[in-house]
Amino acid sequence: MNTDESKSSLSSFNAEKWTYWLLILFGFSLPFSVAINNFFAISIVLLWIYQKKYHETWNLLQNSNVLKATVALFLLHIIGLLWTEDIAWGLHMLKKEWILLLMPIFMSMVKKQYIRDYIGAFLLAMSISELTSYLIWFEVIPPILKATVYDPTPFIHHTSYNPLLAFTVYLTGYYIFFDHTLSKMQKYTFVFFFITMSINMFITGGRAGQVGYVVVVTLLMFQYFNKHLLRAFATSILLLSGVFYMAYTNSVIFCNRVDLVKTDINNFNINRNTSVGMRINFALNSFEIIKENPWIGVGTGDYVKEYTKVNMKNSPTVNIQHHPHNMYLLEMVLFGIVGLLSLLAIFFFQIRYAWLSKDAMQKKLGYALALLFMVISLSDSYLLGHFTSMLFVYFSAFIYRPFR
Repeated sequence: MNTDESKSSLSSFNAEKWTYWLLILFGFSLPFSVAINNFFAISIVLLWIYQKKYHETWNLLQNSNVLKATVALFLLHIIGLLWTEDIAWGLHMLKKEWILLLMPIFMSMVKKQYIRDYIGAFLLAMSISELTSYLIWFEVIPPILKATVYDPTPFIHHTSYNPLLAFTVYLTGYYIFFDHTLSKMQKYTFVFFFITMSINMFITGGRAGQVGYVVVVTLLMFQYFNKHLLRAFATSILLLSGVFYMAYTNSVIFCNRVDLVKTDINNFNINRNTSVGMRINFALNSFEIIKENPWIGVGTGDYVKEYTKVNMKNSPTVNIQHHPHNMYLLEMVLFGIVGLLSLLAIFFFQIRYAWLSKDAMQKKLGYALALLFMVISLSDSYLLGHFTSMLFVYFSAFIYRPFR
């Protein structure tokens, strides 16, 4: 091998090694810090530019319907600036959606042989988060950052922590039931974390994540029992009934927040400024905007302006927020039927990819990620939030990538 070839080979090897470690560090930093996670995301983008992976990324985009749908949703936010009045807020919304553009970049850089490492980095980070949560809950250490003893989610708010935890529970269940390469000790370790993370799910306050937990555990049972649908259904009912009974009778925060849902609904006409009341109010007012702008919506930047008008007319005493806490409603207000179909297309093509995939891991995880986000998106705009959007992009990059 001549000198030039040696230099080229060394450069290529180093680039691959840097790619590997940056993706690992990205997955590990995901549940901890926006700034650190963004640092690794930007580093990966710069490495992508250095490696000039434009052609490979373009080929992936041409051959992946998941990527096409994801990029189309982002482009819709750009096109929607044409009929929005509040350009400044539209650009703010566009800035939030930039995370979606990481998916084709990440997809061009992941390697099939490292998928377990990518998942492992995230699982390790969530294990640390869970341990810290328990240390706060048992008052071994004082609350840090966003945590309290009552709601011990230390690094990120429970609205993001619990959906991440729900997907982590699914991943531990996947290794327990479907990975036959693990030793008994490794299996027992995953069983331990499946149990402790399930408990942690209900001593923290994220209700969307708790509903997501129901979805992924039910999915696990149906995947495990495969064609025995009645057995899968019965096992899911028994398991989840036991979990919810134990949670309701032993977790103060879970009991309080379940009771609060009932109270908020019963008192909706008296007080709408509650967690559930505002969500119902957001939906009612958003539907009124959608009825007036059914096809292409109000544009990327006009949600706040249009919602304020309707809110002043229908419910002037109720607080206003920057989105309706429902990803489907948000896309419909902004872009009408076109926006809803664009969002649904992502989930449809994810499920279709999982259905057609011959890779066992991609098939099972592909269903789990899509179904989890389909459900939790009913209660918040989870493709706007940093942590959940990054989770979605990171795992989509290797779950839905067509490896040769």
